[in-house]
Amino acid sequence: MDQYFEGADPLPGERGFVPRRRNGADTVAGRCPAPGIGPAGAAGIADPLCLTGAAGRLWSRLAAEPARLAGAGADLARSWTALWTYGVSRALGIEAEPVARPDEDDRRFRDRAWDEVPWFDFMKQAYLVNARACTSLLAGAGLGERDRGKLEFAARQVIDALAPTNFFPANPEALRTAFESGGASVLDGVAHFLRDFDPETGRLDVRMCAPESFVVGESVAATPGKVVFRNDLIELIQYAPATPKVRRRPLLLVPPCMNKFYVMDLRPGNSMVEWLVGRGHTVFIVSWVNPDSSLAGKGFEDYMLEGPFAALEAVERATGEREVNAVGYCLGGIVLGALAAWLEAKGDARLASATYLATMIDFSDVGGVGVFIDEEGLPALESAIEARGYLSGQQVADTWRALRANDLVWSFYVDNYLLGKEPPALDLLFWNSDPTNMPAAMHTFFMRNMYLRNRLCEPGGLTLAGEAIDVTRIRTPSYVLSAVEDHIAPWKTTYRTTQLFAGPVEFVLGGSGHIAGVINPPAKRKYGYRTATDTPASPDAWLAGARGRGGSWWPHWDRWLQRFGGGEVPARVPGAGGLPVIEDAPGSYVMQPMPRD
Repeated sequence: MDQYFEGADPLPGERGFVPRRRNGADTVAGRCPAPGIGPAGAAGIADPLCLTGAAGRLWSRLAAEPARLAGAGADLARSWTALWTYGVSRALGIEAEPVARPDEDDRRFRDRAWDEVPWFDFMKQAYLVNARACTSLLAGAGLGERDRGKLEFAARQVIDALAPTNFFPANPEALRTAFESGGASVLDGVAHFLRDFDPETGRLDVRMCAPESFVVGESVAATPGKVVFRNDLIELIQYAPATPKVRRRPLLLVPPCMNKFYVMDLRPGNSMVEWLVGRGHTVFIVSWVNPDSSLAGKGFEDYMLEGPFAALEAVERATGEREVNAVGYCLGGIVLGALAAWLEAKGDARLASATYLATMIDFSDVGGVGVFIDEEGLPALESAIEARGYLSGQQVADTWRALRANDLVWSFYVDNYLLGKEPPALDLLFWNSDPTNMPAAMHTFFMRNMYLRNRLCEPGGLTLAGEAIDVTRIRTPSYVLSAVEDHIAPWKTTYRTTQLFAGPVEFVLGGSGHIAGVINPPAKRKYGYRTATDTPASPDAWLAGARGRGGSWWPHWDRWLQRFGGGEVPARVPGAGGLPVIEDAPGSYVMQPMPRD
């Protein structure tokens, strides 16, 4: 330890912690000097996806091969001819086969009027015919994969926005609701629109959940505990025991770095923390700061050292236990994976086990988000973020929502403004509307070294705190949980972790998506999960041999954790060990609003 710290025994981020320097230069990987801070609005860029270049290449391709465009036009004309014939047949009472049907999982057209009323049926099919003609043109234009991905994403945004369900006169449910309510739904919808629209910025903040639905520290993040450690990046919460005896090895939870920690401590009955405490674990959780421009220079290494590593040191102080079972979720899991490799390089075996929830270690296939990240567009994005000092958590949330716009944007738009409904009071949606930021240095390092160059899974690809890390040397027993519908960490990508680590890996595939597939309490009896006895190289081969199980994956995980519990000891009270209580949970960092600078 003395080669990393100067002074008595400060933890990373505490006063007295000084990274070693070589030849007068800061050698901490992932850290850069704090850039100049500009106005808050400087983070916007005109063409973040570099669509201008991609569109130019599309038109060049079509101009060079006009037969492609002509063929697409002919196909569209044939579809419209068939659609007009279908429409006339229906008007005359003649049965006819539809020209276009919505996908089975497309919930926009589930109202019976879309099938039973000829005008709505025709309008639905016209929309589907035009939308599919557009996507077919892009797919058959002969573009490179990246250009096609960018243009398909942009086209989807326009296509989704122009769906007839998004317009009051063309939405049968909205019309029927207005009639049945005597126009009250229309007035409510207008009031909601005026409430959510900001005339100064032109932004419409489509609410997923009413902000007054929950109170942090009362109805969510309410599991009793104490803050026992704090540095620039984290507060560490130790939860009060709920059993007379607890497992000897503590359990450290590392949530996503760009979200409030209470995704793992939602309302009572829906809280992973509450459930784990009730199962006899001494639970600690990292609560990340919501960084502003003053933390612009904090990089990936800072997040590793001042995040889970500092937490491990603090847990040892608080409990006297050096060996800890650690859990990382999404970006928190990526930082934990880097830390596991760093500890392995140092010969430090303090991780008794590691659990990775919806976490990518190999970034070779990142799914739809890959359209936002390439060498062409990243410099402009980095420059804009450095001008502000941080990546806005709201921008990230908007990006993820855009990847599934029909489910995460337009469905709420229809409910709030066309149907006049109040947003639902769901704790997950409340949490999802409460994002945090990422410092500029952290963003640059993470985007370039993980998403763009995939260096985390490359032996020696990254050097952190003086150690060239190699995840293929990680011998810590690992539990890898993925979700089958995850659009942020695709499960076939997260499965590759099983082929990287040197130690034993238990892979489990949960149902649903990135959040609901993870935060799935047993009492709900939802979604189910799959397990298998081995981990072949191919995820499809694993799936073919996996066994489906009902309910939540949590009890399966707890049985796995029990192997690393280390026996039982009397329950530990926060503050009774080597770290005094700073304040009550949920602490101060989780209460920080979005910065205004």
